[in-house]
Amino acid sequence: MASAPSSPTQTRKRSIVVTDTPKFDLESYIQNYKGRTRLDRLILIGTSSTFLGVDALKAAVTEAKQGQDVKKYVEAVGHLQIIGPTEKEAVVDNAWVEKQNKHNAAETNRLEHELKGYKNNLIKESIRMGNEDLGKHYQAIGDLAKAFEAYSRMRQDISISKHIVDVSKHLIEVAIEQRNWLAVSTNAQKIRGNNPVSMEEDKSLQPYLCAADGLAQMDSGEYYSAAHSFLATNSGLAPGQCSEIISQNDIAIYGGLCALASMDRNELQRKVLDNSNFRSYLELEPHIRRAITFFVNSRYAQCLAILESYRADYLLDLHLQKHVDELYHLIRSKSIVQYFIPFSCVTLDNLNSQFAAPGKSIEKELVQMIARKELDARIDTQNRVVTSVPSDARARLQASTLAAAREYEREARRRILHMNIAEADLEVKSPKKHTLATFGGADEWENSMGAGRALRSFHG
Repeated sequence: MASAPSSPTQTRKRSIVVTDTPKFDLESYIQNYKGRTRLDRLILIGTSSTFLGVDALKAAVTEAKQGQDVKKYVEAVGHLQIIGPTEKEAVVDNAWVEKQNKHNAAETNRLEHELKGYKNNLIKESIRMGNEDLGKHYQAIGDLAKAFEAYSRMRQDISISKHIVDVSKHLIEVAIEQRNWLAVSTNAQKIRGNNPVSMEEDKSLQPYLCAADGLAQMDSGEYYSAAHSFLATNSGLAPGQCSEIISQNDIAIYGGLCALASMDRNELQRKVLDNSNFRSYLELEPHIRRAITFFVNSRYAQCLAILESYRADYLLDLHLQKHVDELYHLIRSKSIVQYFIPFSCVTLDNLNSQFAAPGKSIEKELVQMIARKELDARIDTQNRVVTSVPSDARARLQASTLAAAREYEREARRRILHMNIAEADLEVKSPKKHTLATFGGADEWENSMGAGRALRSFHG
């Protein structure tokens, strides 16, 4: 699946080409999204899938023509010309491109002129709304840098707490499209820190912010933190509420996979399966719940089989695509380690039957895991067994006992020393350095020197 077949898709720029048939229906899948993410997902599927490529790009061309982003339209048509040159949508509509470019330029001039008038009149609310309209326009035509700048200028004209939420949400959405995850986290924190009242009033903010934080953490490879963010998402997220960036199904998938990759069995049971809030999302993706249940119940082969059957779907996901291999590696490695824990010796044939594809062997994978110190074991290739490295529990216990005894002795000597110093009235209470001026004369200095000699004598 990771290797490209002999097909026109080999000419694409993207390194991932998915040849397997995905389980989702394209039309039903894309209905979960709106805005720019809808178009971006269609283009990603079109440039990655050999099965859905043509249909996805045709839908992307139609979607782009309903919007204002000329560059995205030309990009979608360009990809379609490679894999479906005979399709009618594979021809650039130059008349539409020219008309839309003129309309975009005229609208930009109009909004900038209006904003300039608002600034001359010094009406803060009008200036804020003018920047918001300009930011939405730039976002619609694909100029994300100028959209982010316009939304940022709104902050200086904020008058109520709700405006902070509105500005931050605009910036979060643009930052996600830009893949500027630092800005996503920063603006999510501004909503939390500055608007505790708004968070209580608007119950939809909590799941929105958790989803944004989870995406940012997942992109940086912090799967444990991302899992916690997705798992903390309240069940109040209504369908379509965050559809500009994420769907309810995505929360279940991202949260489930990140949890499987980073949490142990007890945590999975307590924080995922027993999580009443997250259960409502898992119901949308029952295969994720089944995979986690199999892992918790030590049925690792069934868990990995479920995940492998959905690999094609995840490789066509906008945010998940580049993390699929790493997440699957972490889950698989953890499954092998967990399977090996109860045994001191396991045959390679047994491991192959559990974790290897038919006719394949996981011997090389085990060697790599041992080299990375993920698995504390040794492979006997002659007898075809994997044995755990024996650990001397008695030696470890003796070493820890001796260390505790030395620490106890050191502490006892320190306390006895302190008691003798206090009893001899030799304790120096001033933290300052001892000088003649500090002690007030030669007599005190001599007394102090005598105390020092007494301490040295005690240590001797």
